[in-house]
Amino acid sequence: MRPTTIRLRARTEAPSEEAPAQWHRVLTLLADISLFIGTRPMWTAAASHRLPVAAVISVCYASILVTGVLTLVARRTRTLARLDLVILVTAVTLAVCGYAMYHGGGDESSLTAQAAREFVAGHHVYGQPWPWLFGKPGVALTPTMTGGYDFTYGYPPLPLLLTAPLLWAGHGAAPAVLVSTAALIVATIVMWRMLPAQWRSAATLVCLGLGLLPAYARLGYPAIVACAFLIPVVVGWPRTGYGGRGDWARAACLGAACASQQLPWFLTPFLLAGVYALRRADLGPRGALTAVGRIIGVAVTTWLLINAYFIVSEPRTWFDGIMLPLTQKANIHGQGLVGVSLYFTDGSGRLAWYSHASLLLAAGLLGLFVLFVRRLGPAATVLPWCAFYVATRSQDGYYLMMTPLWLAAAVTAPPQAFATAWQPRPALLRGPRRQGARIAAAVLLLAPALAATTLAVTGSPPLRMELLGARRATKAVTALTVRVTNLGDTALSPHFTLTTGQGMSRYWSIASGPATLGRHASARYEIVPPDGRFTLPGTGTRIRLRAVSASPMTLSSTDIRLTPGSTR
Repeated sequence: MRPTTIRLRARTEAPSEEAPAQWHRVLTLLADISLFIGTRPMWTAAASHRLPVAAVISVCYASILVTGVLTLVARRTRTLARLDLVILVTAVTLAVCGYAMYHGGGDESSLTAQAAREFVAGHHVYGQPWPWLFGKPGVALTPTMTGGYDFTYGYPPLPLLLTAPLLWAGHGAAPAVLVSTAALIVATIVMWRMLPAQWRSAATLVCLGLGLLPAYARLGYPAIVACAFLIPVVVGWPRTGYGGRGDWARAACLGAACASQQLPWFLTPFLLAGVYALRRADLGPRGALTAVGRIIGVAVTTWLLINAYFIVSEPRTWFDGIMLPLTQKANIHGQGLVGVSLYFTDGSGRLAWYSHASLLLAAGLLGLFVLFVRRLGPAATVLPWCAFYVATRSQDGYYLMMTPLWLAAAVTAPPQAFATAWQPRPALLRGPRRQGARIAAAVLLLAPALAATTLAVTGSPPLRMELLGARRATKAVTALTVRVTNLGDTALSPHFTLTTGQGMSRYWSIASGPATLGRHASARYEIVPPDGRFTLPGTGTRIRLRAVSASPMTLSSTDIRLTPGSTR
């Protein structure tokens, strides 16, 4: 009886030995559920005028439901792995359907597609304004503190080079949207393949689920292309620096990412510092420098090859173009700390200090990373984006579009990978009893950013504005008369706008009043709406009169009352 008992026990225990981990089952289920997000509006639009697309989406619904059932009843790890693949295929199908339904794009994709057309035609790309692109629905303007708008291409050239062969794909922004959507799909597949089997559904969840990144891809953001090239760089990045084809490929992808958009420029120093610290621990100082130098050499060569045509044909405008996001003085906007001056106070005369704080915070975080890489190494792909929280443009897309890198690092760069990494330890910071000194060093590294942020937030608005009167039409205003007083010691060139919500609306024209208001001077301005009339909002809506200036960067705001029966 004993052999029979043993055989029966083996038969009953075998399935449990092959059963998938419960966290793997839950992760697969979450990835499956995430595909529901945003799918119904897409199906509704398709059912109206693109029935084949609606039919495909309906099949995807069936796939999501059946996969959900099978995920919960799967008894083997191999079965669950196959279901991970089914979820990936379903997500890719939905992404393709999304492109078929929504390929109108936005301002970034419109600029990229137009730049590709100019490139194919043999014309200059950078520094060329294309204002006609911005009259279309969904194509947002980028207002600047100078009172105008930026109509030029302001990204490195790889997205336009990838778009150029696909101009046949459609009119308008469609070719650029195709590039970003394809880049996201390929990046998801690559990341899915590179991650350990049990974590693969996380790639589907973050990249194609939740409806977040596909929406940015359908707007044609070049940052999606940059993220696609960064994924092979970040997956398993603590193993970088030993040489071989893997290092060459990672370095080339890093160069391509930096040639796609400016965000990878902020991540690169953290990765290089991390590679140096890791390789110095096992290869020594000289070996670490050689490893980092090899990566930099390949990345820079790749970057130069991609940019070569533009460096030769239009060097000055090319340089100004790729630096444009850092120099254009775009209007303040975003979900970060700049909202204090934009929404919670009446402005600040020290807006430039937000930019200074952002750079100081980036430098401080890099210094912290170097000093405490064993602790902060796993966060290398998140730390750079913290600096944007205090910038003048602190849009959440700057961090959101890079979240696949967070996942890649979480799975393939765990804390134990940095346990032996080299950390610089001057005598002042060395020893078990120097914890206080290390904390003080961290505070000192972040103190300049904190001081700059405090200066920006506590700045007072330099202009005092008083509404004197309004010229009216039916339920609208056609002009405002405002008395403006410069309270500061610097002459300012104000540009006016009215806002009824978040962000900054289009500028109003100055019909009368001085272009520059001297220090401590007062003047009367008549300003006119950009479309000739400003439709009055409903009762209870907050109307803000704002004035900005570029040199120095300032914002002054005041609430005004404009009701159908009032003149104030």
